[in-house]
Amino acid sequence: MLAVSERIPSLRLDRPDEVIWHKPVGADPDATFQRIACSEDEGIALSSGKREVSLRLSEPGQRWCSDCLTIVRRKK
Repeated sequence: MLAVSERIPSLRLDRPDEVIWHKPVGADPDATFQRIACSEDEGIALSSGKREVSLRLSEPGQRWCSDCLTIVRRKK
């Protein structure tokens, strides 16, 4: 699934940052602002770009946005 990442900085030094994956909306993969499926108003600014991400994440500190995941599953 194509996705864009949102990095949430950890408030504790002993924990890594969290990465949340969102379903992008729009066709421009190089845009500095990526609209996301879970919000009409918000998006990811200065995104690292779109990339293929498994719906079943196994990497620690990474997860799908629950709203985006629900949208993806509804469309199947």
